[in-house]
This record gives sequence, C-alpha cells and structure tokens, in this order.
Amino acid sequence: MSLKRFGVSLEEGILTELDQMVERENFPNRSRAISYLVKKNIVEQKWSGDEQVAGAVVVVYDHSKMELHKEVNAIQHNYNCLILSGQHIHLDEHNCLEVITVRGKAHKLIRLASKYKGLKGIKNVELVMSGTDD
Repeated sequence: MSLKRFGVSLEEGILTELDQMVERENFPNRSRAISYLVKKNIVEQKWSGDEQVAGAVVVVYDHSKMELHKEVNAIQHNYNCLILSGQHIHLDEHNCLEVITVRGKAHKLIRLASKYKGLKGIKNVELVMSGTDD
C-alpha cells in the first residue's frame, strides 16, 4: 500500500498532546500516531456497526472452583464458531488466564465475553477487538 502525503492543521493544545502521545507511546513520528488513531477509530466504528472483527477474550478465574472450569469450557464449546484458538495459562496455584482468540460479528463477540462475566469465580474479563479488513 502506497503512502499519501497531506497537510493537517491542529490547534496548539491538541498538537502538544499529540507530541506527548508520540513520546509516551513510542511512535516514531506524528504520522504513525495519527495513522494509529485513525485505524483505532475505524475499528471502533466497525465494533459499533456490528461488522466482522477479530480479537481476544481474556479471562482470569479461580481454577480451584471445579464447576467453574466446566462452565468456561461449556461456553467455549457453545461458541466454537467464533473461537479460533485458546490458550490456558496457570498463573499460580489458584488463578488461570484464558486467552481466547475470536473472529465474528461484533455483537456476537460481545455476547460471548459477557457469558463469562456472570460466572462465580471469574475475576476479570476483557474483550479486545480489532478490524479484519473485510
């Protein structure tokens, strides 16, 4: 994909904040930061527009609750059409981290992630979505 150059005018305060973001986030330059922000906005529009997205559901839970592990597995089996892969990591003697790679319509991924939130023993659930360029 070829790059196109164009000029951007920003208020001084916004430019200062952009420069601070470039520094804080280790962008090589303003252009990369602006490109990142535009892509992020496009993904958020796809998310709210219920378009095809990819992402990950990150779940931390207490694996000593035996029934919880079964419920987590049952959710994954019920949503297998959205799940591309999963990784199970033992954090310590009580806590596990599941990273579930997903792809599908945004509302279905949101519904999948919400299934975990209501389970007793779940400590944290985060859904991260990204565009798929479809």
